Amino acid sequence: MSTNQATWTVLSLLRWATGYFEERDVSEPRASAEILLAHALDLSRLDLYLRHDQPLSSEELARFKALILRRRLGEPVAYLTGHKEFWSLDFLVTPATLIPRPETEVLVEGVLEVCGGGNRGFRSLAPSLKSSFAVDIGVGSGAVVVVLAKELPEFVWMGVDVSVAALQVARENARRHGMAERIAFFQGNLLSGIRPNPRFGLIVANLPYVSRREWEQLPRDIREYEPREALLGGEDGLDLLRPLCRQAPQYLQGGGWLALEVGAGQAEGVMKLLEETQTYDTLKTVNDLQGIPRVVLARRRG
Repeated sequence: MSTNQATWTVLSLLRWATGYFEERDVSEPRASAEILLAHALDLSRLDLYLRHDQPLSSEELARFKALILRRRLGEPVAYLTGHKEFWSLDFLVTPATLIPRPETEVLVEGVLEVCGGGNRGFRSLAPSLKSSFAVDIGVGSGAVVVVLAKELPEFVWMGVDVSVAALQVARENARRHGMAERIAFFQGNLLSGIRPNPRFGLIVANLPYVSRREWEQLPRDIREYEPREALLGGEDGLDLLRPLCRQAPQYLQGGGWLALEVGAGQAEGVMKLLEETQTYDTLKTVNDLQGIPRVVLARRRG
């Protein structure tokens, strides 16, 4: 990009950046250009079009150029801006956390479905539950637990992750969305740091489930920038899902639900793992927008 052009306006710069990304096979070229320019100018994406003829200063051009170069090398847009939308809420993200994805909203939807939906959730489960404790395992940025804490306020929430850096981000996101007093965060490996006791009415987990073969085929901007430990689930992708399926019955009270996000082709195997425990009276799946069984739901026998 030449900074010697007489005048770079918002619209001309958007057009140039989109073409630049298209020529270099950068994913979502138009969206990337819009989000990065809006971030550089501290505007919304809508403002870009409302101010399409606004000229940019040399400082603004330099700021945008730096972002363009980093995106060209593969750095994800969410890490460049430090933000990602999930469930219509804005979440902070860093390279210590996985970037929240649309398919994970299916996990939230599945939980709300079995809980009765929205603020009616716990009251729907109340007849079969002795307590109102819920836990999110593998909390990452905190997107899932924050949304569920908002949608199901009658539950007392815990968030567990093995990464201290991820937990710092999750705590900040809980604070930003007014949920800091509603969620207690702990470092731990799955449920091993919690004394076995059927105290939870809801256990939710979005654990690493990418197999090694899938990992090697992931796009560069995922494989080289997002935390490997938050994605790679071993040879078959089930290294963490397998032990959690075995642990959960010791912690889940009768009538409570276990909700797991899984990878493409994994739902059947995960349901078999749950069946082997002989502790669930209901097993079901929820498909994502591509028709892939993305979430496995299991209700503990009362």
